[in-house]
Amino acid sequence: MIITPPGGGWSPYCDCQRDAGIFADEAGNRRTALGSAARRKLSNDSAPIAKPAHPDADPAVNRFLDAVWMERGLSANTLAAYRADLTALARWLTERRVSIVRTSRQDLQNFIAWRVQAGARPRSTARQLSSFRRFFRYLVREGLISEDPTAQIAMPKIGRSLPKSLTEEEVESLLAAPVVRDPLGNRDRTMLEVLYATGLRVSELVNLRYEQINLNQGVIRILGKGNRERLIPLGDESVRWLTEFVHGARDEILLERQTDYLFPTRRGDRMTRQAFWHIIKRYARKAGIAKGLSPHTLRHAFATHLLNHGADLRVVQILLGHSDLSTTQIYTHVASERMKDLHSRHHPRS
Repeated sequence: MIITPPGGGWSPYCDCQRDAGIFADEAGNRRTALGSAARRKLSNDSAPIAKPAHPDADPAVNRFLDAVWMERGLSANTLAAYRADLTALARWLTERRVSIVRTSRQDLQNFIAWRVQAGARPRSTARQLSSFRRFFRYLVREGLISEDPTAQIAMPKIGRSLPKSLTEEEVESLLAAPVVRDPLGNRDRTMLEVLYATGLRVSELVNLRYEQINLNQGVIRILGKGNRERLIPLGDESVRWLTEFVHGARDEILLERQTDYLFPTRRGDRMTRQAFWHIIKRYARKAGIAKGLSPHTLRHAFATHLLNHGADLRVVQILLGHSDLSTTQIYTHVASERMKDLHSRHHPRS
């Protein structure tokens, strides 16, 4: 089965299920073939850099963050979220003369109630409670406390919202928005093409290094969450834009400067996630896209459009780098809603 996008502008020009399976097998073979020294180098090159201990944080919090970074290779963003959640709890407890390692279940319930009264949403509360669970389980494991105060606290029930996506026509309009004669516009168009062609996370896109792409084979190598490696097909259109960019506009942006990052800024630095988010919003306005977007909108579109064209759910899971299939299944609901909408608008009996 051939998956052909409208306008020929996206990556899986071949049998996506077959090719993704081949690339997944190739990734597995690559991991087997790599010696331990090479694997260490891959991890050292791509893993998040450990942050120095925060001077204002509780020592137990700093030890916990060091431990989860070493054990699980969590991203800098995840570590920052843990730090923020635990710091907020520690400050609240300090005002009540309670140490975070002496926290009781009642303390946590009072903190959660205080957050809810201040307007915290269920999803935010659930995320914080998840951070607390991991922290206190670590303390139990290390013998610093005897009981986990989160053990009898239920997670708040939250509805699972459908990810915001774009239609294939809206994606085409977004991709056409940058002025490609300008070096920065050419860079932006290439980044949008790669994002839609591969379904990368924005953090993975802005951290891409030149050696991670293989234009001859048309694949990109990503070391994602938990240091899990995956190979993703780029597709003809994305390869064409990348080839033109690295041999033209990229040199014009860098001038005499040097960087390993594939998509540099005018200063020769790595682009931040926030800067790329502003780029997406600017081009969305130019393309006349009025719906609310998120930094992962093109990632959602990638997954939804693959499923709309018949791709297997497990193939999409591999390409997105999801460790759990249930995370990917949300996109089946998006595709289902799209089919219901088309049916209601076009079927004579609807």
